[in-house]
Amino acid sequence: MWNNYRMLNLFANMMFTGVILAAIYVLGSRVIKLPLFVLKEISVEGMSVNQLGNTKLRYITRQEIESIARNEVRGNFFTVNLDALRETFKSLPWVRSAKVQRTWPSGLKVMLEEHSAFAYWGDTALVNRQGEIFRAPTDEILPVFTGPSEESVSVIIDQYETFNKLLEPIKQSVAEITLSPRHAWLVRLENGTLLKLGREKIETRLKRYVSVYSQSIVNMNQSIPLEYVDLRYPNGFAIRLSEAMPQVARKTGTGKKL
Repeated sequence: MWNNYRMLNLFANMMFTGVILAAIYVLGSRVIKLPLFVLKEISVEGMSVNQLGNTKLRYITRQEIESIARNEVRGNFFTVNLDALRETFKSLPWVRSAKVQRTWPSGLKVMLEEHSAFAYWGDTALVNRQGEIFRAPTDEILPVFTGPSEESVSVIIDQYETFNKLLEPIKQSVAEITLSPRHAWLVRLENGTLLKLGREKIETRLKRYVSVYSQSIVNMNQSIPLEYVDLRYPNGFAIRLSEAMPQVARKTGTGKKL
């Protein structure tokens, strides 16, 4: 081997390259730790659903952001773990998605998309406009959805939109929807009336209520609201008048902390 000049040259070149790479690594490790690259600024912006524009943050507080910046940002411009930081921001109750980028030479840019609350999910959570369930504190007045499982959220949202459209002619709207484990529908209106729609032909039954309300129910004594209307009969319906003005279910959103 020692008489093979080609092998010796190749070995020498490999050794030289290894020394150069080691020197670059040591030098680079020292350079990126210089005070010059200490993180000095973290900018936080709201991000729209399509991630194409900036929006104002409504629910994420300055205190939450400062707490993360103070306790979770470790390292400098080069060594900070962007993935871990992104996951930390995503753990905030009102954050739906997060992006974190470096901004040369000593900053970070954080873009946060907030949940847009659409309804309460029972007494334990909220539903956003994408049909996702999340948990965050709020006292907003929102409709209340209850279902047999979280997978039923999208079905309830679709029916909520349909029900409200069908109720437009009589100027009523939905305050609460309950889908039972047997897939029977109960709809509480904003005026407190409970509509029992059952499991079949629910839209047809609601149309019947709207038609009958316009022709007959609206002419009844309006000082006595309806407690419920049972529309599960094939050729009719049953009603019950309330003895007192009921509490509207939708109003339970006021002061509600989830």
